[in-house]
Amino acid sequence: MEPLLSVRNLTTMFTSGRRAARAVDGVDLDIFSGETLALVGESGSGKSVTSLSILRLIPDPPGKIVAGEIRFEGRDLLSLSEREMNRIRGRRIAMIFQEPMTALNPVFTIGEQLVEAVRVHRSMRRSEAERLAATWLERVGIGRPEAMLRAYPHQLSGGQRQRVMIAMAMINEPALLIADEPTTALDVTIQAQILDLMRELKRRTNTALLLITHDLGVVAEMADRVAVMYAGQIVEEAPAERLFDDPRHPYTRGLIRSMPRLDDDRPRLEPIPGTVPPAHAFPPGCRFAPRCPFRTEACAAMPALRPFGRPEDGHRVRCHLAETLPVEPAAAASNG
Repeated sequence: MEPLLSVRNLTTMFTSGRRAARAVDGVDLDIFSGETLALVGESGSGKSVTSLSILRLIPDPPGKIVAGEIRFEGRDLLSLSEREMNRIRGRRIAMIFQEPMTALNPVFTIGEQLVEAVRVHRSMRRSEAERLAATWLERVGIGRPEAMLRAYPHQLSGGQRQRVMIAMAMINEPALLIADEPTTALDVTIQAQILDLMRELKRRTNTALLLITHDLGVVAEMADRVAVMYAGQIVEEAPAERLFDDPRHPYTRGLIRSMPRLDDDRPRLEPIPGTVPPAHAFPPGCRFAPRCPFRTEACAAMPALRPFGRPEDGHRVRCHLAETLPVEPAAAASNG
């Protein structure tokens, strides 16, 4: 089966004066129709820049896609004109941005913004678009949708704004939905409701989902496959269950160990020492080596992202030590 979205060697740079930062460096990703791929990593790993690059929303200057190929439904998005891209954004690929209060326009009503999202892509009378907007507000669990169409963003709670953003993204039933930290700043109960809602809408429409998050609990609940990103590169990719059962990259292990669990008998969580290096100062060789407890002299050379185990397992790791690391006994429990 051909992937819906195929990204190869995606490289995005930002420049400021004489300083150049390779925020995304040779990323490869495939997403298939109807599946959920989670892109995970700490802040500063390059996740959001990857998603904005896919939609060609990188501000130029200071940013620029300098290499790679982004094929969506058989077309190379990097070869399209801006007019052609505008037909795809919001229609075939939609995005839920990280902060709904800034993504929604404060001077227009919810109804005006939803109607515009429809009419810019479809030949539809305003009255029809308003009915469709009310239908989608109801689908995302907002009561009294006709009244909500007349409300402004500041009159809504955080959870309501996030539901409106989901309705706006799904109203044209795109083939691919990109969700950038869709539950950030929401309380736990609302987070669960939003995730349940996204799962249900995805099931009904067969929309593929690229879920960008740093929350491994969300990943375990939502994802079919997981790509772990660090310092602009994919360092591990595997089906979700396999990744939690047998993580092979030390960074993935560190992320899992730092996640609280119900069966946790550790006296404290185990954070990964240090921080993600800035994009203009990535270390030579393996970029995780300065923080890695397993590093050896071999880590002075950049490891390739290569298959681990059987090819049909779909497990890839960017680590010289992937085959020699001991099995992680607590990893499987992290999925619970």
